[in-house]
Amino acid sequence: MMNKKTTDIVAYLTWVGLLVAFVAGDRREARFHLNQSLVIWLAGTLAGVAERLLDWLPLVGWLVDLALGLFGLFCAVCWFIGIIDAIRGVEKPVPLLGGIHLLH
Repeated sequence: MMNKKTTDIVAYLTWVGLLVAFVAGDRREARFHLNQSLVIWLAGTLAGVAERLLDWLPLVGWLVDLALGLFGLFCAVCWFIGIIDAIRGVEKPVPLLGGIHLLH
């Protein structure tokens, strides 16, 4: 079993890392970063899917594409903040997405 800090960091390393951290990590102690990572990955994935689905719309498509592309960039920044906080051992919510709790 991985300790808390290792679980926190691995949770941010792709979907596979998140799954490994959830299955083999210290879920109770690392719940905060597991949740943060899950929310960031889901938000980024849903934005990417929506971007692809709505991309074909005339005129509106490029606006949606731009907005969701910027949201994807925001998710990448949140991911970076999250992994840096995990490395430092800090449990600080990322902007906007940090208040969403999927794991209790």
